Amino acid sequence: MAKEPVILLPPLQHLLAQTGENIRLARLRRKLSAARVAERAGISRNTLRTIEQGSSTVSMGGYLQVLFVLGLEKTILQLANDDVLGRKLQDAGLGVRARATKQNPSGNHQAY
Repeated sequence: MAKEPVILLPPLQHLLAQTGENIRLARLRRKLSAARVAERAGISRNTLRTIEQGSSTVSMGGYLQVLFVLGLEKTILQLANDDVLGRKLQDAGLGVRARATKQNPSGNHQAY
């Protein structure tokens, strides 16, 4: 029984399709057959075909297994790695802390 696909917006569908195409091209560059990659990844050839088509019905684990077989598993670490917007939002939310108290020569603390 096939899984229900996740409904994606067209730009996201395009990104997933491009990811699948990139995986297919990586497999072909390595001169690996679909059957061999599927076997090494522990998935069916149909699942590999679905991954290479950029389907949203395959789990991230399936994609990651194929990337591992191709020696590209560390590329997953690039996802959201350089989160410029998130850092800007985080920095904007940082408040200015109160100044620390200074110690005067008599040893008493005073807040300035």
